[in-house]
Amino acid sequence: MTDRHIPAVESAPTARYGELTRMPVEYTAFCELHRPRYLSYARVWFREPGQAAEVVRHALHALAAVWPEVLGSPSPAAAAWEILRETVADQHSRTPDGLQPGQADEDLAILHYVVGLATPEIADVVGVDTASISSQLRHAKRRPPEAG
Repeated sequence: MTDRHIPAVESAPTARYGELTRMPVEYTAFCELHRPRYLSYARVWFREPGQAAEVVRHALHALAAVWPEVLGSPSPAAAAWEILRETVADQHSRTPDGLQPGQADEDLAILHYVVGLATPEIADVVGVDTASISSQLRHAKRRPPEAG
């Protein structure tokens, strides 16, 4: 029988807070897979790379707190994406630039056109099927920009 837990590594969100915890290997793998894309998304909303990284750390820390429930959900990636979006929106509302993280279609457009992810990658990050992503991207492209 193998130990399915590994010690928290320096890049794990809890390590920054000085906690000596052990996270499931599935959580660590999930973070390693999604952290770079989450950072790319957060950098769209925060000018300082350190601030974007801090927001992602907060989101992954929140994810760690509910990991068993997320892992048991129909789409762990979708649940984690919502935690990230909520964390970005919450932290961003505290900045004075007046911009706000948008609707789901706008987030998909950001992931595709700004971050540069292909449709299958976006589907993997947000936890929905590729056909839905394609449809939503077409819808976002056709929708006129909102007046500011």
